[in-house]
Amino acid sequence: MDFSSFLTSLGTSFIIFIVLMLLFAWISTRQGNAVVYYPNRILKGLEPWEGGSRTRNPFAWIREALSSSEQNVISMSGIDTAVYFVFLSTVLGILVLSGIVLLPALLPVAATDDGVKKHSKTASNVTFSDLDKLSMANIEEKSPRLWAFVITTYWVSVVTYFLSWKAYKHVSALRANALMSPEVKPEQFAVLVRDLPDVTQGQTRKEQVDSYFKSLYAETFYRSMVVTNNKEVDKIWGELEGYKKKLAHAEAIYAESQKKGSSAGTRPTNKTGFLGLCGKKVDSIEYYTEKINELTQKLEAEQKVTLREKQQQSALVFFTSRVTAASAAQSLHAQMVDRWTVTEAPEPRQLVWSNLSIKFFERIIRQYIIYIVVFLTIVFFMIPIGFISALTTLANLKKYLPFLKPIVKLDAIRTVLEAYLPQLALIIFLALLPKFLLFLSKTEGIPSGSHVVRAASGKYFYFTVFNVFIGVTVGATLFSTFKSIEKDPNSIFDLLAKSLPGNATFFLTFVALKFFVGYGLELSRIVPLIIYHLKRKYLCKTEAELKEAWFPGDLGYATRFPGDMLILTIVLCYSVIAPVIIPFGVLYFALGWLILRNQALKVYVPAYESYGKMWPHMHTRVIGALLLYQATMLGYFGVMKFYYTPILIPLPILSLIFAYVCRQKFYKAFSHTALEVACQELKETPQMEQIFKSYIPPSLCSEKQEDEQFEDALSQASRTGSFV
Repeated sequence: MDFSSFLTSLGTSFIIFIVLMLLFAWISTRQGNAVVYYPNRILKGLEPWEGGSRTRNPFAWIREALSSSEQNVISMSGIDTAVYFVFLSTVLGILVLSGIVLLPALLPVAATDDGVKKHSKTASNVTFSDLDKLSMANIEEKSPRLWAFVITTYWVSVVTYFLSWKAYKHVSALRANALMSPEVKPEQFAVLVRDLPDVTQGQTRKEQVDSYFKSLYAETFYRSMVVTNNKEVDKIWGELEGYKKKLAHAEAIYAESQKKGSSAGTRPTNKTGFLGLCGKKVDSIEYYTEKINELTQKLEAEQKVTLREKQQQSALVFFTSRVTAASAAQSLHAQMVDRWTVTEAPEPRQLVWSNLSIKFFERIIRQYIIYIVVFLTIVFFMIPIGFISALTTLANLKKYLPFLKPIVKLDAIRTVLEAYLPQLALIIFLALLPKFLLFLSKTEGIPSGSHVVRAASGKYFYFTVFNVFIGVTVGATLFSTFKSIEKDPNSIFDLLAKSLPGNATFFLTFVALKFFVGYGLELSRIVPLIIYHLKRKYLCKTEAELKEAWFPGDLGYATRFPGDMLILTIVLCYSVIAPVIIPFGVLYFALGWLILRNQALKVYVPAYESYGKMWPHMHTRVIGALLLYQATMLGYFGVMKFYYTPILIPLPILSLIFAYVCRQKFYKAFSHTALEVACQELKETPQMEQIFKSYIPPSLCSEKQEDEQFEDALSQASRTGSFV
């Protein structure tokens, strides 16, 4: 990409961002759009606009985001969101402190050398742009100027160690304070027990669980809930809920017709066949009412069968003391590792019920199978990603798709294609992956939704780093220098290294596209706005349907965090090679902090609360990106034939030691709840029956059912004991 195309891409992206921001400032003040731009505040019973005025400054959201405290974020969106902002602040700090030293130190050193001229004469297959004159590409081999780059390589590493350590301590304190809260949280009084042994003859599953835990925790054991196979009952319950929604929709249509026409109105009808397109035509209200009555009876019968005959080898056990629950979750209960496995219970809304009954060794086998599948996915996806990155360059488009030559020759179209096509193709291609990775993570047998998200996020991170960062670099170079490599295979590493500064232009544009266009769309919420208004006009007839249409969901950590980590990895790896990329990284994370702060306070609604369990995952990936950066610099200095390259060897060793120390010092408090945290006094005596009922799946709840009907799956036990 030449310099004019780069400026075109940057300028166009900036203009798009300004247009989207102005659009947001205008449409977000319209009363009918409040549910799209302020759903989190509305759901919490607050006024959409702070102060209740819609005539305020349209850019007041910037001041509100900047002035908001961490406690504001916690009260509106929870600890997990606050931890995400710690990550953004930490990365922003790393890039700012790095840039303060690298930009004034390295740009003059690079700009005043003549490496590009000499390289362009000797390496005919490697192209250079004006931006390369501000990078290490302009430094001659063996030059003493390389010392400046060695020193700054150490500087970036030290800054990362310092700020990530500081952040780990802060997040650890955040988690402890949240868990010490005097508020009653159901998950702090429960443990998940898996891998139950076979019951002895004449003993029920509930009697087995009750007797085991009463013998160990006689004073604080409250009750147990045996996990059941809910597949069939969930299916019936889902159908029933669907028909209830359809009935409400049909009744709303009928009521609307009564208002518009005669008092009798027009009763809605539907066909009973496939997708309502064929079959017998019936009165919708009567048909749905009949179906609801039929499914209600079927559900009640299936609930009894499920509770009595479909019990699994796992259970939830409840204690009257959260200290006991915390202690039980980190204790070894059986001599054999595959018996009586006890862990902390997730929040009720997080439980993945279908995974609770998977046995110990089956979980391990599943995990390794998924690792192999992910590895193969990464490897085979690298081929199409490398192909896309190479094919979508202008030269290759003209070469392999000759019918495009007349179009590509037009200056305006050529500039736009060159500026955007490779990056857009890559972003669209990556959008297809997240759901597949979430499915794989769930298949591992993970018991909680937040853990599934963390696992999928890790897989997505490795995928993006290997396929985008490495795949694009390798793919583009191999395509452009294939003939040279064919003649001299040993030159491949030299060519790959020398192409690194040239690829910086691609990644500069990629980062700019992500923060200008990506965050512009995030702030303006154009797509959710259009979808909401279309649904409201043509589909929604009830309040429940309207809420479903505007409900925003959560921040989407499974894809958002890996996307941020890809940008951090790119910026870190090119920070010394092409320091001009650092301001783009700073802009990405600064804009991200500002815009997502607004979205966290006003838009997104958390789907779960894991009290910062995502942080060790985040920290590990940051150190992983740092290791990749250090390995890249070692390789590049080696190709530059710098005699003192071994000076950098201690860096990856230091990073591994740092990661090990952090894990030993902090990680256990994230995998378990410390007893000194759990022993804090509660504001009120916990309602144990309410805590217990919060874990009953919706499909097993029924207004008609009495507690005795749960007799075989749910135990009655001692209700006395201390409450902590």
